[in-house]
Amino acid sequence: MASGKPGAVHYSQDGACTDGAEAFFSRIRRGEIGHHHHISGLYLHRYANEAAFREDRRRTSNGEQFRIVVGLVTKTDPSVDFCGYWQRAHSA
Repeated sequence: MASGKPGAVHYSQDGACTDGAEAFFSRIRRGEIGHHHHISGLYLHRYANEAAFREDRRRTSNGEQFRIVVGLVTKTDPSVDFCGYWQRAHSA
């Protein structure tokens, strides 16, 4: 594949490459370092879903993202996974 830089090598097969996947995982790593501080394997799918949501809407305005999240929250039932989450540390 031709490139603007002499000696640069680009790997792709039929126009498909891994750049998007690498960028996505890079953002997950930055999220762990930046605002999550630790990603539990048990909840990895939740972190990945959040990162995918952010990735899909990274060019959407903050106000529109807020409206989307509020709309999703008002249409969704309480989470069975997190119901009683804060009470787990209290003993009877």
